[in-house]
Amino acid sequence: MGKRRKKQATSLDAVKAMRRGGREAERELFGPGFHSLNHVHKSKKTYTRKKKHSGQNPIDE
Repeated sequence: MGKRRKKQATSLDAVKAMRRGGREAERELFGPGFHSLNHVHKSKKTYTRKKKHSGQNPIDE
């Protein structure tokens, strides 16, 4: 058997460590599961059939 060499830290290891740290920090901030960071802007003029968007109070009907 030969001698084992110790791994030297490379720039790729540093990048991996930063990504791992970022993921852990995001989990602490948002909690478990998927959380979308960017939302599509929905126009006020888009048509929707839902009662809550029709401007009428659903309790009165």
